[in-house]
This record gives sequence, structure tokens and C-alpha cells, in this order.
Amino acid sequence: MGKKIRVLIAKPGLDGHDRGALVISQALRDHGMEVIYTGLRQTPLQIATSAIQEDVDVIGLSSLSGAHRTLFPKVVEELKKRGAGDIPVIGGGIIPSEDIPYLMEKGIKKIFTSGSSTEALAEYIQQLIDPKEKTLTPPKKISHIGIAVKSIDQALSLYTDGFGLQLEGVEEVADEGVKVAFIKIGETRFELLEPIHEQSPIQKFLDTRGEGIHHIALDVDDIKARINYMKKHGITFIHEQPKQGANDSQIAFIHPNSTGKVLFELCQQRTEEEG
Repeated sequence: MGKKIRVLIAKPGLDGHDRGALVISQALRDHGMEVIYTGLRQTPLQIATSAIQEDVDVIGLSSLSGAHRTLFPKVVEELKKRGAGDIPVIGGGIIPSEDIPYLMEKGIKKIFTSGSSTEALAEYIQQLIDPKEKTLTPPKKISHIGIAVKSIDQALSLYTDGFGLQLEGVEEVADEGVKVAFIKIGETRFELLEPIHEQSPIQKFLDTRGEGIHHIALDVDDIKARINYMKKHGITFIHEQPKQGANDSQIAFIHPNSTGKVLFELCQQRTEEEG
């Protein structure tokens, strides 16, 4: 059995609320980690010193006071002054999204917002400190944007003539009841989606919402692993197993209830080796 991951959980500054920090501490212990909680109202110097003395693998900072922009970077600075800049620092709490890029520029490895799960936090720490397998690669790019149209022939001139884009091909996907036109734009595509019968999901979309953006597809390397990973974090799928999509791809749609009512598709393209 390997060495347990040691985590220091700290509350920098004058923040007097530590319920969240205590919940996180217990959750990490439940995942087999050793957790040292420093208590309330710690200075950046005290936190850095404790981390070095306790020989921890990672520091988790929690802030609800709004002082994270000042205090989190100071912890990183104090670690560097003492030759311990290799100890990764992560943060969480009430942190506005616009502050996240600034904190990461200042050396914070990752910020977990109020909607993040303790499962996601524990898994991130395990992969960061003691990876037992290849880390799952995030989606690489937008594979395509699917646009529902009543007629590809009528809609096509906007893209080829108006925008000057190139039509790569047209294909029918019988299982989805749709005809698809592939239009190249940079490293991604527009896909015009025309229903081929009344039971097509695209026809139902047109009946209720009219023409417009139907879904956004994300390009992934290992669709089965990505589905399993997202399901572990409470995300539900319309297709829990990959199915055949257009252009010989493997696809799975995420349920809009998990994505703020945006329909996302995971899409794994066929590689040259597979073709």
C-alpha cells in the first residue's frame, strides 16, 4: 500500500466560517488522505510554515471573506521564499469567476468553485500527486456546431456564398433520422441538420423551436472514459453508451438538465489507424 497523500487545509485571513473547510477535510479523509487542518485566521506565513513542517503534498485554501486575491498569492510567495515552491496550492470558497485567471497566474494550481463536488476535488488531488493511470485528456476543441434547418438546399447558400465557406459533403444518418451537411470553418465545422422523416429528433426540435442552433459538439479522445468520468460527477446522459454518428464518429449526448439547458454532444472522430 502506497504512502497516503497529506493535505493541509487552511483558512487564511480573518474569515471566521470554517464549516466548508471541515466538510472538505472529512471528505478527503474518506478518500484515504491524511488531512491537517490549521484552524481559523491563519496568516500566509503560518500556512507556509505549517505545510513545510508537516511535509504535506498539497495545500488547500478556503476563503469566504473576499480576500483571496491578496491572501492566496501570498501563500505561494511564502512557500517560494522557503524553498517549497513545489508544493501545489489549490483554492476554493466564494470566488468570482473573473478572479480565477488572476489566481492561476499567481501560482494557484486550480480553483474549485462553490458548485464543485468533493469527489472532483479528491480525484484532482489524487491525479495531481499520485497518478496511477493516464490523466483523462479534456475535450480538445469544438468538433462542430449543429444547426437545425428545414432544408439544407435552401440554407446552404448563406454558408457557401454569403460566408464563403466550403461544403465538405452531405451524409444521411438513418439512426438519427437526419441528413447532415458538413461545412468547414477553421479547425471546426458547422453541421446543417435536416430531418428525413417526421419522427426525427430534428423535426421535433423544428416543430417546437424552429430553425437554429441545436447542439454544440466537443471533440474527445476516449468517449467511453469521458462518459464514465462525467457520470461519476453527477452528469447525466441521453446516450450512456456511444453510438454511431455522422462522418463515422462515435457520439453521446449529455442531458440538457445537467448543462444549463444547452445540448452538448461528445464526439470521438475516427482515427486514420482505425480507418
